[in-house]
Amino acid sequence: MEFNWDEYLEDTGATAAPHGSFKHVDTSLQNGFAPGMKLEVAVKSDQNTYWVATIITTCGQLLLLRYDGYGEDRKADFWCDILTADLHPIGWCQQNKKILKVPEGIKDKIPDQEEFLQRVLKGACSAPANLLEGLHRGKNPLDLIAPGSRLELQNARDSLEAWIVTVVENVGGRLKLRYEGLEDLDKFDQWLFYLDPFLHQVGWAAQHGYSLQPPSAIRSLRSEADWQEILKKVKEEEEESSVPTDLFKDKPVIGVHSFSEGMKLEAVDPMAPFVISPATVLKVFNDKYFMIEIDDLRAERASSQRYVCHLNSAGIFPVQWSLKNGLHLSPPPGYPGQDFDWADYLKQCGAEAAPQSCFPLLTSDHGFKENMKLEAVNPVDPEEVCIATVTKLKDSYLWLQLEGSKKPVPECIVSVESMNIFPVGWCETNGYQLRPPRKAIVNKQKKIAVVQPEKQILSSRTVHDGLKNQELNSSDSVVINGKYCCPKIYFNHRCFSGPYLNKGRIAELPQSVGPGNCVLVLKEVLTLLINAAYKPSRVLRELQLDEEAAWHGYGETLKAKYKGKSYRATVEVVRTADRVADFCRKTCIKLECCPNLFGPQMVLDKCSENCSVLTKTKYTHYYGKRKNKRIGRPPGGHSNLEVAMKKPNKRRKRRKHFFVHKKKRSSTSVDNTPAGSPQGSGAEEEDDQDEVDEESLTEDSTSEHQDELLEESEVSEKKSLSSSPTQSELSHSLAQDRDKRKRKLRTFSFSDDENKPPSPKDIKMEVAEKLQLDSNPLEWSVADVVRFLKSTDCAPLARIFLDQEIDGQALLLLTLPTVQECMDLKLGPAIKLCHHIERVKLAFYQQFAN
Repeated sequence: MEFNWDEYLEDTGATAAPHGSFKHVDTSLQNGFAPGMKLEVAVKSDQNTYWVATIITTCGQLLLLRYDGYGEDRKADFWCDILTADLHPIGWCQQNKKILKVPEGIKDKIPDQEEFLQRVLKGACSAPANLLEGLHRGKNPLDLIAPGSRLELQNARDSLEAWIVTVVENVGGRLKLRYEGLEDLDKFDQWLFYLDPFLHQVGWAAQHGYSLQPPSAIRSLRSEADWQEILKKVKEEEEESSVPTDLFKDKPVIGVHSFSEGMKLEAVDPMAPFVISPATVLKVFNDKYFMIEIDDLRAERASSQRYVCHLNSAGIFPVQWSLKNGLHLSPPPGYPGQDFDWADYLKQCGAEAAPQSCFPLLTSDHGFKENMKLEAVNPVDPEEVCIATVTKLKDSYLWLQLEGSKKPVPECIVSVESMNIFPVGWCETNGYQLRPPRKAIVNKQKKIAVVQPEKQILSSRTVHDGLKNQELNSSDSVVINGKYCCPKIYFNHRCFSGPYLNKGRIAELPQSVGPGNCVLVLKEVLTLLINAAYKPSRVLRELQLDEEAAWHGYGETLKAKYKGKSYRATVEVVRTADRVADFCRKTCIKLECCPNLFGPQMVLDKCSENCSVLTKTKYTHYYGKRKNKRIGRPPGGHSNLEVAMKKPNKRRKRRKHFFVHKKKRSSTSVDNTPAGSPQGSGAEEEDDQDEVDEESLTEDSTSEHQDELLEESEVSEKKSLSSSPTQSELSHSLAQDRDKRKRKLRTFSFSDDENKPPSPKDIKMEVAEKLQLDSNPLEWSVADVVRFLKSTDCAPLARIFLDQEIDGQALLLLTLPTVQECMDLKLGPAIKLCHHIERVKLAFYQQFAN
């Protein structure tokens, strides 16, 4: 059956562990190129000439380049495919008598070409020639470990010995290895990640003075003469089956340990990492390797659990570590009683505890949290990769509950740096079978309420299925050559965060996300941004897919929670690496923050947008979304915003007539608040109105709120016509109205208690139709505008103003053409409405404009 991570996470209410927490996966995606490297590239306008370019970002076989001379200007950045583009290392043009010529776009900036090249190439790092030419061109170094490649593996029982292994399978850097000489016998096969400290290129043992000997477990299967013959054959075929030596340059460096024989410690058996047990340093091989043995006091024991360790080996702890962390320490088999005491045990054994200085410092800064989901190798059956849930965390260690394994497995104890854990989607990306949970909900059909049901909503699942069933070009595929294609997305915390995002929460985001599958990485980035917002539901509104816009990407359903309610919307994300940078920039502009706040480029010292000196008002002017047609809130906004429906069978009569629109306010004054601060973000001033927007998005409550507001307006109107109360009665009635609105709608106004909103009874009409207002229309809320209209002969139009969320600011901006176009009114009703609007404008200019 097909398993879908998105549906599973939604059903379980869990979140995926962040991609950045799996450092070994991140390292495996590097292609040998690095940002800052230089190379010579054919000039597009003239293929016979070349110019020096710098690598900005790498992504699989794609490179984002910028010609030298453009400086910080990103407009001319371009993507190219290593396999097809005309790329060469520095010096190639000179060797092959090719022309280096400045591109036309920067010709004016470089008067002296020779002097410029000498300056920019001084101390520069050229892209490796072997990655640009020959058989290795365009290949991820990891792909060079092909089936049939040979490596050397250190003996798990004696680190001073190693033997040749052959790669049977390579799954995203996780290698299935078979000892040389066993041919088709798979009984002793092992799975190791290629960065494992015990795995090396052929020739490593001889270089470091270690012996090449088959492990004792397989030595008896062949004669000594056979083993020597196998060794001779391997040396003859060494060049054909070898892997690049620089492939292991990112392996963890093994430090010098200070353990001595006989020392006691606590340890987890890597072959059965389910309990923590007392252990002993059995043997010290050298200053890097030592062997420990899990203690067993039984006299009749048949075998012992022993294995080689080094300073950074996972699963070794100082004495009393379990006690200090509130964990259970399993007594050694044969220990009298169940209450284990280290002091008595050390005295009984006549041994000393390994000092704290022998162990590396543990860290809790890793990004994992309880209930997060990931993919993990089953330690009992390494062929299986299962869904795993983090059930407990202690320092640098996770307790994982595996789901879907063929045989039930207890909770596993693994290090956060283990190479046997992977991010959500890793198996799917690498074409490996993930063990689904036994009670998986596959393609579960959910009934989801939509705000505008008469329009068809393209769900993320629909688009996902469509992508699976269609033929994709190589330039349009989600994955390039079966590998990840999205570059690393950086959060540039120094950049301006805009009015929607909380600067403090942005600062807490990880430095980067990815690289990985474009859809998964961008979805994780957007989820982090939504959670870092002042009002998550509001950012979700800004990001959601505009149905009337052209479909260019991949629809993903994102969720937001705010004040106890859950919101959901379909958001479009791109699915190819060449569009990631543009997508990030446009999303930033949509959120009115610095275009460099997040994206595939890291901002080091100073942002190229100079965003630190811009206030919110200036920033909105430069990058904000301005539309020609605007009434209240921009039309066509939230047609696909969805909220889980509490009463799915209950329908409202006027459901298909109301819309919810994106909010956009005009700025009435210059904001001099420092960029990025909560005040500069406008979070507090828009708090009340956001309450209205969120309530209006809830399926069950929208019509009720509208009806209540209109009924309240009608009651208020009747009261104002039936009598002429005194000023004190007006104040008392006004306070009651305000309290009533707070109870029903929380609040519908920007104004506080000192700025009283108007009501029909506060509005004095004279025979000459001159309007006298008791409060500034700029401070009117949507409810106040509706209340004013109900006091006029345009009362039937009040619902339109409520539906389109027209507040006092928007009211003052309305004109006859705008009213006709956006409200769909005939000329007669439109003129009558504009007559009342002009009366409000006149009263505003006379009473409050100064």
